[in-house]
Amino acid sequence: MTAPTMHELPVTEREFSQRFSATRRGARLARHAASNELHLWGVAHGTELAETAALLVAELATNAATHGRVAGRDFELRIRLTATLLRIDVSDARGERRPPDPGQLRPASPLSDSGRGLLLVEALATRWSVLPRDPVGKTLRAELDLPLPLEVAP
Repeated sequence: MTAPTMHELPVTEREFSQRFSATRRGARLARHAASNELHLWGVAHGTELAETAALLVAELATNAATHGRVAGRDFELRIRLTATLLRIDVSDARGERRPPDPGQLRPASPLSDSGRGLLLVEALATRWSVLPRDPVGKTLRAELDLPLPLEVAP
């Protein structure tokens, strides 16, 4: 019996990382890229997991483009999928502008045009956090615990 080739080994973890311009267009492209990458990994478009992930990426990327923007600096999207977890990290260059910690968010004014993004993240994610980014900036992380076992295409 011969040893399995790389393509025959079971994949238990997948990761994607890309930088985007800190603009509304960059945030939109990040959402599309994440959705397409998850689809390639076997998380079909239109499923609850795919739709929830797209909303989380959209909100975190929009926050990075709006509140974490530094002229000439991009934001970074990183997604990681294992059999039990989907992790979404969005990093920007504005470490001094930290949002409130999880559980500390205040509802937005009903007349306000903004202030609801992290409330959506808090409602949709299993957990979320704000982490320092080395050497500068911050990372907003949202995680979704997945039902066991998550079937992903090889």
